[in-house]
Amino acid sequence: MFVKKADGSLRLVVDYQKLNKVTHKNVYPLPRQDDLMAKLQHAKIFTKLDLCWGYNNVQIKEGDKWKTAFRTKYGLFEYLVMPFGLTNTPAAFQHFMNDLFRDLINVTVVIYLDNILIFSEKPEDHLAHLFCKLSKCHFHVTTVDYLGIVISPAGFSIDQKKIEAVTSWTTPRTVKQVQAFLGFVNYLCWFIPNFSSVACPLHNLTRKETPWLWGTLEEALFQELKSLVTKSPVLIHSNPNLPYYLEMDASGVAMGAILSQQGPDNHLHPIAYMSKLFLGAEANYDTHNKELLAIIKVLEEWQIFLEATDKPVQVFTDHCNLEYWMQARMFNCRHAQWQVFLSNFNFEIHYCPGKQSGKPDALSRRLDYVDSPPEPEIMLQLEVFANTSEEEVEIVTDICSRLKEDPSLEPIIKFLTEDANNAPLSIRKAYQDYNWEEDLLWYQGKLVVLDSEPIKERLLREFHDSPLAGHPGQQRMLKLISRNYWWPGMKSSAKEWVECCPTCQANRQAHAPVIALKPLEVPLFPFHTISYDFITGFPKSQGHNAILVVIDSFSKFGHFIPTSKKVTAKGLANLFITHIWKLHGLLS
Repeated sequence: MFVKKADGSLRLVVDYQKLNKVTHKNVYPLPRQDDLMAKLQHAKIFTKLDLCWGYNNVQIKEGDKWKTAFRTKYGLFEYLVMPFGLTNTPAAFQHFMNDLFRDLINVTVVIYLDNILIFSEKPEDHLAHLFCKLSKCHFHVTTVDYLGIVISPAGFSIDQKKIEAVTSWTTPRTVKQVQAFLGFVNYLCWFIPNFSSVACPLHNLTRKETPWLWGTLEEALFQELKSLVTKSPVLIHSNPNLPYYLEMDASGVAMGAILSQQGPDNHLHPIAYMSKLFLGAEANYDTHNKELLAIIKVLEEWQIFLEATDKPVQVFTDHCNLEYWMQARMFNCRHAQWQVFLSNFNFEIHYCPGKQSGKPDALSRRLDYVDSPPEPEIMLQLEVFANTSEEEVEIVTDICSRLKEDPSLEPIIKFLTEDANNAPLSIRKAYQDYNWEEDLLWYQGKLVVLDSEPIKERLLREFHDSPLAGHPGQQRMLKLISRNYWWPGMKSSAKEWVECCPTCQANRQAHAPVIALKPLEVPLFPFHTISYDFITGFPKSQGHNAILVVIDSFSKFGHFIPTSKKVTAKGLANLFITHIWKLHGLLS
């Protein structure tokens, strides 16, 4: 069949689905859009070229042309050049173009398939000699449409045609129509400040288990997405010689971030927006881990801008504990992995209260997309829950009321609440892992328990003797407590509590009885007594991956029989009949 191109000409389209299924995939990477745009930071003059016939400029290898054959009412035809519709066409063509312009790519040229953009800082340097489709080419212009993005010296903006296409989009009536709309606007998401949170309810409609229901909320969000596209800002070019500013926030369900740089007017101007939902286990992280995960996701997304910068990236967050996270001396497994990744970046974390960071807050929080679940859900029966969580709340309340009575914690609390800035450097280093928040003392994000044996015993009982704890062992119990609490000597306290627990001792598995060792009797003649065992772990050879070793206890003569480590009892008996009893008779 033929489909119309944008210029009105026709393109022949052949269904190559069956051929594509059996084709070995070419994994040559296509360039990322944000990577291409980052190369244009100092450009002033542009030339856009669109190759005539596109993929058809590449000839098919001799001997493979028959694979592209297609049937029509006029007969059987096959392509001599690379057609549209083959699975490896984009990768092969990108490889061809990159190889052709390898000396110019990212110097004066960026290429995405058959779309070539030549850029220069000075008009006199702007020259190109290419065979192109003249009707689609633009020479020596300061503003150009490339890959649906309008590029100018001021920055990037959305093509007006795409804005008109979105605003004229009719209300979806089926899941397929919702998917088509989201697929179109998703291409423009880096221009839309809070795309993920706005589009989330629409994405939920595309799930198989979700029944179709287009109500007032969905219609309002659909119209809001269209409105956001029309109000999208101009994103400036990044300048690696200037410091980057990263404003971010994480709510219960989503995170938002803005990457900015300072402009000539001394104001921050956006380079890109980012808004993502927390998926799976991420949604269950506590606030500290969500804020930290948000930094990880942002640095991964904008790694091409932020990795190994000369000037430190200024990260602003409304979670004050993150300022001290990189100075911690101990990490759990997850934090250790994150710390290794973060070591590739030069950045500084600054605390900025939520009231002062409204922009990223708006990306992660919406009135119609709140932190709490939409409907109450009973996870535990009330009588069980009351015996656990309420007791822990009472313990924390007791700690809060008596914390300042502990003389061992008095200097730390005084340092954090009164003279933190005037204290000597040695004191600040000694107390750098402590934090005072909500009238509670925290150590590396964990609540400090005062030196009170009754309170410690209540915590130990809660995390060992309660129905939900289930009398865990020493390591498991220590892990449960150390998630939220800390005190000096906590490990020895947990060990002593488990060892003294009557229930644990009564149900403790007894050790197997030790059998006294005694020497074996000396055999009377050869093959009177034998010993046998398996040697495993060999690579498979002729169906065998183990050796049955049979040793005569009298003469130490051995048989080494190839077999499988999964041999059955019947198979083992056959091996003895074939290799032992046939030669030496039945054993005594």
